[in-house]
Amino acid sequence: MIQNKIAAGVAGILLIAGMMSLFTVKETEKAIKFRFGEIIKSDYAPGLHFRIPLINTVKLFDARIQTMDSRPERFLTAEKKNVIVDSFVKWRIGDVTKFYTVVAGDIDQANLRLDQIIKDAFRGEFSKRNIKQLVSTDRSAIREILINNSKSIAASLGMEIIDVQVMRIDLPDEVSASVFSRMEAERERVAREFRSQGAEAAERIRADADRQRVVTLANAYRDAEKLRGEGDAKASEIYAQAYGQDPEFFTFYRSLNAYKKTFTNSGMIVLDPDSDFFQYFKKQTK
Repeated sequence: MIQNKIAAGVAGILLIAGMMSLFTVKETEKAIKFRFGEIIKSDYAPGLHFRIPLINTVKLFDARIQTMDSRPERFLTAEKKNVIVDSFVKWRIGDVTKFYTVVAGDIDQANLRLDQIIKDAFRGEFSKRNIKQLVSTDRSAIREILINNSKSIAASLGMEIIDVQVMRIDLPDEVSASVFSRMEAERERVAREFRSQGAEAAERIRADADRQRVVTLANAYRDAEKLRGEGDAKASEIYAQAYGQDPEFFTFYRSLNAYKKTFTNSGMIVLDPDSDFFQYFKKQTK
């Protein structure tokens, strides 16, 4: 009975010792094995590994990609103007031994060190370019240079730079106000120029329309007078021919029309009874 208990105890101890002798490294982890605090191995592949209990200790670190989101920082451009840059960095542990040795495996400490490295790289590159280049043309070139320049320094910390991205480049508030004022003034100047050009074009169109109106009316008046003259000439010709055929009848006809117009209008007419106007009345009386 006692022997069974002893055997069971020994088996339990061996089981616990066996469990303590094994450790697992996941796909998303990196591991360091120590012997009395001294690093003896770090290049572990994912899987199950062996250690000596009480002699070896193991520390696991997150090997996934980390994001360092920096606070917006001011940098000087080649024009000695301040810009506010908002950026982030993607990185992961490269050499876990260096990472542990330099920053004690602390992610926050690693971000602080990396933040300073990236800011120095930003400062160096921004000082070579003006605002227009930074905003419009050199984003991708700056990204490549920042990654290449910071890789070697980050490697000394056991870190691997994956990507550096500039999310936004802004001008300080005091500069933005003056820039917007200049933009408004420039837009207003362009608007005034367009309005003056439009007014000039409108005056030109009105003048041309007035000229065409005068020309059209003059041509119409000329044609009307010509037609009227031709009509009067034709009428005079007809009257002359008719008058030549029977002058007495023509005179009588004209007198009748004159009587009709005169006596149709209301009013009083004072004439000499012996005037030529009443010649046909006299003949009719006789």
